[in-house]
Amino acid sequence: MQVKTTYVRKWLPRLLSAMVVFALGGGLLAEVASTPPAATAPAAAPAAIDTGDTAWVMMGTALVMLMTPALAFFYGGLVRKKNYLSVLMQCFMILCLISVQWVLVGYSLSFGPTKGGIIGGLEWIGLKGVGAAPSDYAPTIPHSTFMMFQMMFAVITPALIIGAFAERMKFSAFCVFSLLWATIVYDPMAHWVWGAGGFLGAAGWGALDFAGGTVVHINAGMTALAAALVLGRRKGYPNAISPPHSLPWATLGAGLLWFGWFGFNAASALGANGLASAAFVNTHTAAATAGLIWALLDWFFHTKPTTLGMITGAVAGLVSITPAAGFVTPMGAIAIGVGAAVIPWLCVTFLKPRLGYDDSLDAFGVHGVGGIWGAIATGLFASAEVNGKNGLFYGEGGAHQLLVQVQAAVVCIVFSFVLGLILLKLVDLTMGLRVCEHDERVGLDLTQHKESAYTVID
Repeated sequence: MQVKTTYVRKWLPRLLSAMVVFALGGGLLAEVASTPPAATAPAAAPAAIDTGDTAWVMMGTALVMLMTPALAFFYGGLVRKKNYLSVLMQCFMILCLISVQWVLVGYSLSFGPTKGGIIGGLEWIGLKGVGAAPSDYAPTIPHSTFMMFQMMFAVITPALIIGAFAERMKFSAFCVFSLLWATIVYDPMAHWVWGAGGFLGAAGWGALDFAGGTVVHINAGMTALAAALVLGRRKGYPNAISPPHSLPWATLGAGLLWFGWFGFNAASALGANGLASAAFVNTHTAAATAGLIWALLDWFFHTKPTTLGMITGAVAGLVSITPAAGFVTPMGAIAIGVGAAVIPWLCVTFLKPRLGYDDSLDAFGVHGVGGIWGAIATGLFASAEVNGKNGLFYGEGGAHQLLVQVQAAVVCIVFSFVLGLILLKLVDLTMGLRVCEHDERVGLDLTQHKESAYTVID
């Protein structure tokens, strides 16, 4: 343990320092390469930009950014008080770390000119050429605005995985794993589904994913399952693990997630238009339906409806409607919301205790399972009247679309789980993933950060 600790203390600061130097150097090179000659007048703003679309997507970007601190409150309220700050710290580190990674290389790998439909090229490294002019991805808003909107998806996706290993991962290992995962798992998946020429998206198989059912939720959820299996159970699980320390904080976090999700889904229309309105309506409808059904399930089977159950159901509804938000009718959103409650509820209530894995905050049960249901349900309930594509229940081409949705979900499940497992094992072998038993017993707030969320006076 002492050898590993010494190794980490020497190696981790050097890694982060090198990243900062690379960031500054890359930004400088990009600036030099893109700076016009001194005699050249500044270019006028492109006439194609729509100010309404731009304002809405910028607002959507801010809403999605808020979701990561909201997730910190949601997850933080569900852990024991000795680990509250550790969850907040992990979420805010993700916000900072992945934002820098996205500017340096992540955006180019995800959305740059395709290399065989597998990965984006490095033409846009350091955001070279990504400026005020529109792009083919969103012809009515600046390219830089589209880049920022997509950055917030790249940020929150690895943050979702925290729910599986909460209360037991070393912060140093968390930082390294998150950076590797964002680059090796998230960026390729984003390119496959959303990047121009990606083999799963419109130019390839034709999988539908309006705002991240595969790219965000299945992707994070399957790696979350891998993390729960690799790290093992928390000490004393399940009998000695106390209930959530602050359901009010968790409820606040869930409410802010719901609020931010309007940007997550509706702004994915990339304009202030009818499609954004449809996604807006469907997002709220599915969340409300799932929260209601989850509470009723708890009430019927466990005699009392619970706050934790209702907010978990609402989040599951938001997860499941994400890939379908811009493709289904409100009645389709209700149907998806019902499934979003029933299927994850069964997983969290019965499957997890039966199998015995410790998915601390149900990142797999809600995001992984909910994302799988949402991706498949898009192939069931998509309507051409909404966005040009039919699912199985809505007419011609629906059976084929359902098959495509299932195939894309399977690809994502296998890729995210296997690559996530490999990266977790790699980090564990080189620097160790899990804190020692003493640190886990004392709590990560004190042992990892020398801070405490609460001052207790006897």
